[in-house]
Amino acid sequence: LPEAGLHNLYGPTEAAVDVTAWACVRGDARASVPIGRPIANTQIFLLDAQHQEVAVGVVGELYIGGVQLARGYVHRPELTAERFVPDGVSGAAGARLYRTGDLARYAADGSIEYLGRADQQIKLRGMRIELGEIEARLALHPAVRATTVALRDDHGEPALVAYLAAAGDAPADDALRAFLRDDLPEYMLPSAFVWLEELPLLPNGKVDRRALPAPAAPSATGAYVAPRTPLEELLAGVWAEVLGRERVGVHDNFFELGGHSLRATQVLARVHALLPARLAPRRCCG
Repeated sequence: LPEAGLHNLYGPTEAAVDVTAWACVRGDARASVPIGRPIANTQIFLLDAQHQEVAVGVVGELYIGGVQLARGYVHRPELTAERFVPDGVSGAAGARLYRTGDLARYAADGSIEYLGRADQQIKLRGMRIELGEIEARLALHPAVRATTVALRDDHGEPALVAYLAAAGDAPADDALRAFLRDDLPEYMLPSAFVWLEELPLLPNGKVDRRALPAPAAPSATGAYVAPRTPLEELLAGVWAEVLGRERVGVHDNFFELGGHSLRATQVLARVHALLPARLAPRRCCG
């Protein structure tokens, strides 16, 4: 249908449905479809935790102002007070803003990019992570048809797990990690990738996170090759101790066995206590 127009509209029920709009352009090379700009008589603000407006490219929570806001929730004054807050941004007397709980950012051209729900923000080993950012990057891979990312604790330690439905042949985990490293820091890379025929969905079409299966425990890849020198035996023993494994081979990958930056620091501390040499994390756990 080459003559048909395609429009991306965003908005919650609390604001009479649509509050932003974006006209999709055929052949647009941008990585994701924005939700656009505010419609008439509507104000959109992206605010940080201190209710200050964020700069271009910085993630903020999306607030809506304008004549179309609902008065509140029937017989639920506490929830109304929580979600419909005084407008401290525009300066309009008596104005209110609806706090959506959605995360977004401004693109360089001023359009708004939707990133997901604020309740998808998690904290892992001291780092705040937006699960929606990982999902958005994974969705750009040509072999990924659908994806969601969850924080799981199935093997004694919290870890990021990516669930994916393939659009063709599923790529190797290493290939996916390399793809993600182009845009994401190491602490945002999933520890496991679980491929499913289809993501489990609720009747409303959203992912049923309770139905997501537990990932398999991290395991060594390839044939086991025993340490060949006293130094290799020492380092393999330290790895095994930190990773909680019976044995570690010389060709095993520290991160594929469940390692991460915090465990790498633990390895370094043990090695420095046993050896006079001072090793960088990449040499010790690379």
